[in-house]
Amino acid sequence: MRDLVIIGAGGFARETAQFARERLLGFLDDDPAKRGTNVDGVPVLGGTKEVPPGAQVVVCVGSPRDNGVRARLAGRLDLPPERYATLVHPTAWVSASSRVGPGSVLLAQVVLTASVRVGAHVAIMPHVTLTHDDVVADFVTIASGVRLAGGVHVGRGAYLGSGALVREGRTIGPGALVGMGAVVTRDVPAGEVWAGNPARYLRHVSEEHRHG
Repeated sequence: MRDLVIIGAGGFARETAQFARERLLGFLDDDPAKRGTNVDGVPVLGGTKEVPPGAQVVVCVGSPRDNGVRARLAGRLDLPPERYATLVHPTAWVSASSRVGPGSVLLAQVVLTASVRVGAHVAIMPHVTLTHDDVVADFVTIASGVRLAGGVHVGRGAYLGSGALVREGRTIGPGALVGMGAVVTRDVPAGEVWAGNPARYLRHVSEEHRHG
């Protein structure tokens, strides 16, 4: 049964479409150049406001340059939680004690080991490992190859770059951005950019891009 639309038609959306094709109606994207075209063989049906009645939805947009974009789009859609699909790649492994919220996407080879809590509209890219008692809030993006040790808390709308490692019990604040390959040994405050090994403060995330 085809009952799903993906908001966005960029890289993350295309990756998600590859394992959701059997139920996928098409993409919705506000780029007028994409309207009426096919992206990887999937039709772009219209703009993001043109959600078919009764269709399930997943918002697949995101960028480290604007980590609030997914929250803003979901806010504009203003759909009830039951309208959002939760998509888990068949090669991902989610333990029986873990939970994943509506609108979230787990791509290939993601692992949630024990009592992991993933909120709504979270994007988790390939080869990510979340270990015991990690808590990931709504609208977080976790890029490929990230590893979180046990008991890590990631705040709403944070972005963790590819290959980042986070020590057990650390907190990544809301709207924070952790750079590619960073080794996080201390808490990262809300709205700050940290990078390096060990990770250190670089600057603040701009207010324009932080909030959804």
